Amino acid sequence: MTLFKVAVFGICAALLALGFKSVKGEYSSLISLAAGGIIFTFILVRLESVIELIRQISGYISVNDQYIGILIKVIGVSYICEFSSSLCRDAGYSAIASQIETAGKLTILVMSMPILLSLLDTVESFL
Repeated sequence: MTLFKVAVFGICAALLALGFKSVKGEYSSLISLAAGGIIFTFILVRLESVIELIRQISGYISVNDQYIGILIKVIGVSYICEFSSSLCRDAGYSAIASQIETAGKLTILVMSMPILLSLLDTVESFL
């Protein structure tokens, strides 16, 4: 599925959901959720090639595999948080969407602490 097909699918799903919104609001939400899930699946398939490329690049340079794993996890957390917060915002729950985004940012901060500590150790060794 190319990006053009995903864009057309998204527009069609949005128009279909908009048509159902005045008749049956719950169907509109379900259509939006299903379309988001299908598009998110497309993103995951593309993300696999990005992860493979990151692993291939890490083979060329001397980087600890732990840091590559953290990078991949951070990418996954950011996509999941963005997707779920967008769904909540579309459903009209902006407060929950903001909380999901905050939780994602804090999770990324906690996950990246080993990289930050390693960076500080490297700077300290130069001084």
